[in-house]
Amino acid sequence: MAWTILLVSAVLEAVWATALGASDGLSRPVPTVVFVVFSVLSLVGLGQAMRTIPTGTAYAVWTGLGAVLTVAWAAVTGAEPLTPLKVLFLVGIVGCAAGLKLTTPAGAEAAEAVDPVP
Repeated sequence: MAWTILLVSAVLEAVWATALGASDGLSRPVPTVVFVVFSVLSLVGLGQAMRTIPTGTAYAVWTGLGAVLTVAWAAVTGAEPLTPLKVLFLVGIVGCAAGLKLTTPAGAEAAEAVDPVP
């Protein structure tokens, strides 16, 4: 379940990143509200996922997949060109995220999730 939450949070990250770009420096109200709402939801999901997925792994997957989805959306909407080299690097990010998932033991508790302060 934590991985599903993390993947949904990565999608939400792409939404808020796109909205941030559309907000024109937070001066346009609708994209600014979308940015604020989706960034909070994305971070809440990331925090929930980090209860069982190690922090470094969760953060790397969240940022990597969020970045890939943001670039993919920009390419689909015509806001950014998609070159073969860019596709290669994006596939590399997805491959690295999948590798992190495959090397994380199932059900492993994150050492970082334990409060070090008594």
